[in-house]
Amino acid sequence: MELTIKEPFKRKGKKAVIFTVLALVLAVAAYTFLFLNHDPALVNLGERLLPSSPEHPLGTDHLGRDVLTRLLLGAQLTVGYGLVALFAAVIIGVPFGLISGFKGGVIDRIFMRVADAFLAFPDTIVAIVLSGLLGPGIENLLLAVVVVKWVNYARLVRSTVITERQKDYVIMAKINGLSTCRIMKKHLFPHIIGNVLVLSSLDLGKIILLISSLSYIGLGAQPPAPEWGAMLNDARPYFQSNQSLMIYPGLAIVCVVFLSNILGDYFRDAFDVKKEVES
Repeated sequence: MELTIKEPFKRKGKKAVIFTVLALVLAVAAYTFLFLNHDPALVNLGERLLPSSPEHPLGTDHLGRDVLTRLLLGAQLTVGYGLVALFAAVIIGVPFGLISGFKGGVIDRIFMRVADAFLAFPDTIVAIVLSGLLGPGIENLLLAVVVVKWVNYARLVRSTVITERQKDYVIMAKINGLSTCRIMKKHLFPHIIGNVLVLSSLDLGKIILLISSLSYIGLGAQPPAPEWGAMLNDARPYFQSNQSLMIYPGLAIVCVVFLSNILGDYFRDAFDVKKEVES
């Protein structure tokens, strides 16, 4: 017998997950500001690799630094960097897609050739090459992520605009003399916002994975920054003797990526967006 779940229950479950996440974020933020009194960069070799204790709830790392402090501050760095890269990609990609899809012609052909060039290689490979050429550092890493991600938003918006510009309401707006900017803002932008929200919420997890993986191989955040990928790299030599040093940041990355997918599903249902947007 196949078990089916009705859509209202699915939406309620996703809302419950989102509200739970928000509550956890507020609780973590309150704990960070009220009770966190450890310096995440302070080296204390006399307290290295300590187990969990009231003073260090998650123990200490190989340099005697409090793991919980670095994990919480690492959330600000990893998720914060991901949001900055995502925002920049959206800000660049959406206008390009609007103009290319609405104007067509030479502009659209040039954009498509540029987009094809970016999409000829996997995102991760392009990001690694760009980060390697620009040099290690979080600024260069963010630039590499934006370069490989903006094309997805431009192509998504372009395809939506090409479909919408053929409809009567856009044609009538042109006949009535509305400017291109006003048509884009008033008539086309409301039709793309749902798709962009769904793609960006799903993309946040991918960007965080990309930032963490490049930091893991030394191309992103540099020590002593408590970034989750860098924490995984620092803990790698101690995996056999102290597995928790890799488990904690790994779980944090998995949870954030999972929650971004839940948020994407919620937006997809809320805006009634087709599942093809995810690909």
